[in-house]
Amino acid sequence: MSHYSAQLIACHHCDLLQREIPLKPGCTASCSRCGAVLYRNSTDSINRTLAYTLAAAVLFVISNMFPLFAIEMQGGSSEINLAGAVRSLWHQQMRSVSMLVFLTTIFVPALELLTMIYLLLSLKFRRIPPGYPVILRMMRFFEPWGMVEVFMLGVLVSLVKLTSSFNVIPGVAIWSFGVLTLLLAAAASSFSARDVWARLDRKPGEEVAAWQR
Repeated sequence: MSHYSAQLIACHHCDLLQREIPLKPGCTASCSRCGAVLYRNSTDSINRTLAYTLAAAVLFVISNMFPLFAIEMQGGSSEINLAGAVRSLWHQQMRSVSMLVFLTTIFVPALELLTMIYLLLSLKFRRIPPGYPVILRMMRFFEPWGMVEVFMLGVLVSLVKLTSSFNVIPGVAIWSFGVLTLLLAAAASSFSARDVWARLDRKPGEEVAAWQR
């Protein structure tokens, strides 16, 4: 316990350097100068974040496999999914927009989910994931580029405009994207980088004792 309490932490608001103190589950430590939150002792953050991430990964696959919506006109119907929207933008010579949609709604979210699952599953099964510093840097770098919620808002606006001219039928993917947005927000909220580093920095003897508790 003395090793843990000797760790130093700087306040993100006033830069005051302070020593960490052990907290009970669910409690929060505040800066002694400005009162800003320094860190929280999240309750089972690794398992909760992993559960949210796995559920989000399943919905992400569903969102990319099934159509977003279908448009009925003149007795026929046309369906479109996310990959089809990217291809359509590309063929319409809107290649920069197509690449932006692909990166922010397919590539980056998929990369975030895969890296998060890789990291959290390794920690759950008492292993130190190889290359974890690179993984954590990647997660930090790509985090601002995942814009599923922005895409969801754009789709909803488009649906509202289309309903005035066509009969629009929402597809499975539109509902999956809605729940996916909530799960990604829940995973981001429950994820604690401090808890991850605490487990990664444990010595072998300390790690075994912590897992046994």
